[in-house]
Amino acid sequence: MPIFNYKARRRSGEVVEGTLEVLDRPAAVSAVQKLGLFPLTVVAAKAGAASAKSVGGTGTGRSVGSLLPPTLRAALNRRRRPKIQELATFTLQLANLLHAGMPLTMALNSMASLTARGIPPSVARQLKQDVMEGRSLSDALAKQADIFPPIVVNMVRAGEQSGALEEVLRRQAAHFERFAEVQSKFKSAMIYPMVVCAVGVALVFFFMTVMLPKFTTLFESIPNLELPASTKFLISASHFMTTWWWLFPIVGVLIVTLYKRYHATVHGRRFIDRLQMKAPVIGGVIRLNLFGQFSRTLGTLLRNGVPVLQALKITEQIVPNVIVAEAIAKTREGVTDGKTLAQPLAKSGLFPQLMIDLLKIGEETGDIPLALENVAETYERELNLGLRTLTNLIEPMMIVGIAIAVGFLLMSVMSAMFAITSSIQR
Repeated sequence: MPIFNYKARRRSGEVVEGTLEVLDRPAAVSAVQKLGLFPLTVVAAKAGAASAKSVGGTGTGRSVGSLLPPTLRAALNRRRRPKIQELATFTLQLANLLHAGMPLTMALNSMASLTARGIPPSVARQLKQDVMEGRSLSDALAKQADIFPPIVVNMVRAGEQSGALEEVLRRQAAHFERFAEVQSKFKSAMIYPMVVCAVGVALVFFFMTVMLPKFTTLFESIPNLELPASTKFLISASHFMTTWWWLFPIVGVLIVTLYKRYHATVHGRRFIDRLQMKAPVIGGVIRLNLFGQFSRTLGTLLRNGVPVLQALKITEQIVPNVIVAEAIAKTREGVTDGKTLAQPLAKSGLFPQLMIDLLKIGEETGDIPLALENVAETYERELNLGLRTLTNLIEPMMIVGIAIAVGFLLMSVMSAMFAITSSIQR
């Protein structure tokens, strides 16, 4: 059983140290509290005394995980980053507990037993432990950067400084829910075309590898049969697919790997992100999504008291497009030099004039967060219309494409059948 070293404080103020042999760290913290002590630090003992107790008691036992390469071991041990909706649920639950009058430590303790998909109970227990040790909630959240993004940490810090933590948590939950809703609509718009495309490809592959070889056997059984060019092409393609079918998954994996490697480079990321924004039809939808995300994030941060430079830096980190992120970085430099927010945004030439005009109005009225929220709502409405238009455009195009492919297959087979009929009549 693991050994933990603890440092705790008595009610009298005296600091004491000791060791415990318990199942895990939360159990060690609970055991220290049962002793009537206030835990300051609880850490696992160094693997030295315990090494002799390894597998078989020989001191040379090694776990299976230690045999894996370090990069693979790190990937397996990395915690999954929660989805936006899961962050919304977590922050809303915490806000509800604080609204009920619970102290922060008790609320975090209750969060460990509440159901929060994507965020394990150990996260809430660690937050509670850090707060009990004297850290602020924002500092405790910052320690778990793989779970909580910078926007969560900085908004909570602003809420702590303003004394409105519960209200900030509720705004944060609403912000994440809006983002989750937009993402859900974007994904839903792509599901139907992808399903239609997958079914079409599967049907063509099934015909080429299962059905056509049976027709080919029939064609080859008839001597001196001159097949049409389209049928010969299909037979050659079918022979290639049935013989070299194992090449398709290899080529697919190779293409995906090369794409990821290219996307990981600076030049590749810039080229792909710029291409996505300029792509016909879908590029307009992507731009609306990016501008809405930028406006919503920046407006929410400023509304909750985060300084403008810090808010721009966080927004730059969150926006998934490097072209937009670079424009935000230049805007942050311009604001640092004393310019207004609208001036460097307009100079970048990337953001639409509507956003610039609404921002200028917000700067004149002294309510930039409201202007950004209006911009976000405007682009989110346009995004809904754009997604509907995109779906209505893609669906018939894919149906027509599949119909042409299936029609070509049938025409090729029927042409061969007509050729067989003609040769028999002769």
